[in-house]
Amino acid sequence: MTESWPRRLLANLVLLVPPLVGLLCVLVGVAPSGISAIDAAGPALTLMLVYFWTIFQPALLPPPAVFIIGLLQDTLSGAPIGLGTLILLGVQQFVAHERRVFTARTFTIAWLGFGMVAVLATAAGWLLGSIHAGLLLEVRPFLGQVLLSVTLYPVVSWLFGQIVRGLKSLEAFR
Repeated sequence: MTESWPRRLLANLVLLVPPLVGLLCVLVGVAPSGISAIDAAGPALTLMLVYFWTIFQPALLPPPAVFIIGLLQDTLSGAPIGLGTLILLGVQQFVAHERRVFTARTFTIAWLGFGMVAVLATAAGWLLGSIHAGLLLEVRPFLGQVLLSVTLYPVVSWLFGQIVRGLKSLEAFR
């Protein structure tokens, strides 16, 4: 027996939520805040998104969606095209491989895991950006971004968790 069209539509809409949240993260991340320190190195919202969804709902944020989110972020932020995309896809693969470690523990372990991933991803971004520029980039904005991202991760992950709960309630409604 086939599902009714409203149920299929709802199931397809659920699949769109994480990529749409990713696009929102990109837009928020590139929007000027009026605070020069944050505009220079704001929180890595897309990194948080990829980390969180890869741990808790990996099927809802497939690599093609991460690729599109990364390309949009690179394009709108003025970064070399493909740099952020490569880092986000690398993070997704790493976290997917180590998912059991992050999900079998407490939130503190997941938070520390994010801190480790943020440091590695930011270091990779700095290194690849320096290679692309042909000179060593200033480190402070990268360090500021890591600190801000790790500090804000509990709040952002809570928001993502609310979205997951909402999606689960929609699935129960189906």
